[in-house]
Amino acid sequence: MIIIAFMSSLLYVGRPKRCCRPYVIKQRFDMNALLSLGKYLYAVPFAIFGIFHFMNAEGMAGMVPIPGGVIWVYVTGVALLAAVVSMLTGKKDKLATMLLGVLMLIFALAIHLPAVIGGDQMSMASLLKDLSLAGAAWMYAQHQAVDAS
Repeated sequence: MIIIAFMSSLLYVGRPKRCCRPYVIKQRFDMNALLSLGKYLYAVPFAIFGIFHFMNAEGMAGMVPIPGGVIWVYVTGVALLAAVVSMLTGKKDKLATMLLGVLMLIFALAIHLPAVIGGDQMSMASLLKDLSLAGAAWMYAQHQAVDAS
């Protein structure tokens, strides 16, 4: 038993330590590339949502819970596109993603939650989606924003 423990310690001590270093460096590089890609994967759907707000404003106006439906759809489309531009350029992206999170929370609470309470179980997916997008926007503001302090 003692001989086996001694032999295994010799194998461990005799192992060159730099054999794994290139793998660790390459793994970190790949992770950073993946994390950089995440910014674009997060921003592109908001750009598409923003464009949809201009393409189908009249259809979306019925979901607006306050007067002035079509105007609010256009304002929301502008806000979504402005957040995307801010995230991609890195200018005021902390403020933009904080406000984007607030917008997503408003959507969840003012549009989808009443529908879920009213019995529309299909709105549950939209409620959860908007809540998760709000949380992700705030995580972006805290950890990814270029102008984060």
